[in-house]
Amino acid sequence: MVSVRPSAIAARVLPKGPLDLLRQIVLFCGAYWLYRLVRGQVDGRVTTAFDNAREVISIERSLHLFVEPSVQAWAAGRTWLIELASWMYLNSHFTVTVTALAWIYLRRNASFYFVRNMFCVAMGIALVGYLAFPTAPPRLMPEWGFTDSVADLTGVTSSGGATDVLYNPFAAVPSMHVAFSLMLGCSMIGMTRRRWARVLWGCYPLLVTFVVVATANHWWFDAFLGALTAAVSAWAARALLARARPDVWAWRPLRTASGRVTA
Repeated sequence: MVSVRPSAIAARVLPKGPLDLLRQIVLFCGAYWLYRLVRGQVDGRVTTAFDNAREVISIERSLHLFVEPSVQAWAAGRTWLIELASWMYLNSHFTVTVTALAWIYLRRNASFYFVRNMFCVAMGIALVGYLAFPTAPPRLMPEWGFTDSVADLTGVTSSGGATDVLYNPFAAVPSMHVAFSLMLGCSMIGMTRRRWARVLWGCYPLLVTFVVVATANHWWFDAFLGALTAAVSAWAARALLARARPDVWAWRPLRTASGRVTA
């Protein structure tokens, strides 16, 4: 009987071996931990966060686009829809993102490093936004007719002033739910071969935008800035980082003379 070593199996399954996989996991976990750590630094800025939220409302009203109360009221009138939106807000962001990134790493590895860089740039931009413009989400402003549909679904009520080292209820601008969904959606459209899958990924950012607004977790202004964050991050990954290492960090990496992508 021919025995196969675990290292040989790992080499067949993992595009660049177990060490590269471990490196990517550590990098993502470290970047996300730093993101959460900095995201929570808003002590003493509660008043500013609510003032900024009122400023967002003022901007939207001046544009005659203060639609969030109407969107949530419409969704709340359909119990199944608001509960589905609340469930998606709680579960889809992390699950879909991690699953898609894992698929890209395993099945479209050559483009994974471009996507990774794009995500890291986006989280960096978001941290600047959270520190410079802390903003209360609609769910913390019931005087405008908003309700916390996620709390209604889970039975867990969040306090309007509760922050800790890893949690920040005022990290609304930009919406990273929207930014992540747009970066993933555009990336997956370019990677998937089936038309129905491309259509679904094209609809995904629109669905996420509806979810964050209907659940009163974000203003549409946040969603717009989240989309802008995704666009700037894609530009940085392509125009700056990919040019620095075109053999690894480009969307379609240049190949060496041997035809192998260098890591």
